[in-house]
Amino acid sequence: MTTTPAPGISRPAADDLFRSVFRRHAAGVAVITARGGNGPAGFTATSLASVSADPPMLSFGVGTGSSSWPAVAIAGHVGVHILGEHQRELAATFARRGADRFGPPTAWREGPEGVPVLDGVLAWLVGRVVARVPAGDHRVVLAEVVHGDFAGSGRPLLYHQGRFTGLRD
Repeated sequence: MTTTPAPGISRPAADDLFRSVFRRHAAGVAVITARGGNGPAGFTATSLASVSADPPMLSFGVGTGSSSWPAVAIAGHVGVHILGEHQRELAATFARRGADRFGPPTAWREGPEGVPVLDGVLAWLVGRVVARVPAGDHRVVLAEVVHGDFAGSGRPLLYHQGRFTGLRD
């Protein structure tokens, strides 16, 4: 699927406009995990959204060129972890290409449905994947929530202007 920019705007200008606008949009930071054929996989996401309350459903985007896509493409379940502002380095680790994301100092365990669950997060969910919708060079994954815990404490980590940050009072 290809898109055509609006009349009067070139493709490079549309790409620049898109990036500039979304740099101004503050987004919560999550780490998505899945059990892969070669071990656990995961990535940092700012595209997490609530989709439905009945049934409880969420969505996130994942690039088809990412190292995590092969695991997410076949996973029956995924983990969604809401990061706290004390977890900037964890967010950076899961965003970095080639990083050993599940090696020390990352603390994690096998959770429900065999999904990797990160320790110390504000909250986590496990969702049963119900759809993977093509969207340009990404897929939008829809998952129905089947397990979770919101017992963590602290303030949420945000992504704004190209960096991880926290809330200001």
